[in-house]
Amino acid sequence: MLKIQNLTKHYKGSSKGVTNLSLNVEAGDIFAFIGHNGAGKTTTLKCIAGIHDFEQGEIEINGLSMKKEPIACKKQFAYIPDNPDLFDYLTGIQYLNFIADVFDVSAKDRQTRIETSANAFGIMESLGDLISSYSHGMKQKLAIISALVHEPKLLILDEPFVGLDPHAAVVLKSTMRELCEKGGAIFFSTHVLDVAEKLCNKVAIIKDGSLIAAGRMEEIVKGGTSLEDIFMEVVCDE
Repeated sequence: MLKIQNLTKHYKGSSKGVTNLSLNVEAGDIFAFIGHNGAGKTTTLKCIAGIHDFEQGEIEINGLSMKKEPIACKKQFAYIPDNPDLFDYLTGIQYLNFIADVFDVSAKDRQTRIETSANAFGIMESLGDLISSYSHGMKQKLAIISALVHEPKLLILDEPFVGLDPHAAVVLKSTMRELCEKGGAIFFSTHVLDVAEKLCNKVAIIKDGSLIAAGRMEEIVKGGTSLEDIFMEVVCDE
């Protein structure tokens, strides 16, 4: 579903970025990507999403090259940044219809999908309001709904649980599981390690731009340790 091979991306005048990163996310995976602030998580996700170019390596989505076929790749996935930057001058429903237009979702399908997701996340009655009137949590919910409207095979999420109320967090976790049960996959960064441990079947840990651990959750977390214990040991122990 997602294949990252020897990804290297550095910023001009800085040593920050990602170096020689390789990962595979397969159909059915809920894959957590964790690390300290500035470790390279968001840089990696933006490279996957086609926002950042990269010096070396390859990123493939469903066998398609992000470098060679970026538009075809972007039809396969949805990306939600850590701080949803939506169009404040649109209403919620106008924004969702705009996204549905971008992905050529039929009128019938978009209506069903929007109603289902908006009711699940509890913002159906607010879709007629301007996005500028939304709280951060409501914007996060709208961004999630917009990501689901074209039924992507792959979800790329940057800190998706930040700003969500407990009910919305439960709905999102259920939605993630359902997508993967249908053959999709999810790759997401998070600092909520207990959620990652319970929700994900795979995890990768990055430190200072380099991958330091990756594998199935039960292989990384074993012997009575928690993901938090492992994180503190391999990332924070100097």
